Amino acid sequence: QVLLVESGGGLVQAGGSLRLSCAASGRTFSRDAMGWFRQAPGKERAFVASISGSGGGTLYANSVKGRFTISRDNAKNTVYLQMNSLMPEDTAVYYCAAGLLMRPDRTGYNYWGQGTQVTVSS
Repeated sequence: QVLLVESGGGLVQAGGSLRLSCAASGRTFSRDAMGWFRQAPGKERAFVASISGSGGGTLYANSVKGRFTISRDNAKNTVYLQMNSLMPEDTAVYYCAAGLLMRPDRTGYNYWGQGTQVTVSS
């Protein structure tokens, strides 16, 4: 059984930083592309960033380019999302996902975590 567990969310002031982590188990982690998505109240779940199995390829949503960085440590079966220069519009529940395709949308991701709340105050 695949298990993805996010952590690192919380409340931060605008301009601040947070680092999210997602620990994976139950699969060969290095084979999977990993993605981060977010869902704000009343909105659909949206792509944030993704990374290939080797870590050599990354994709970002335009709204987070230059502020967020996705990375992974295959030895620790963990993917990270470093979020800098946070803005109130970044407030959402953040989910990590695993799949075979590094796509900038929900297709290709078969496994999802339970989410972690990020709240950015103005």
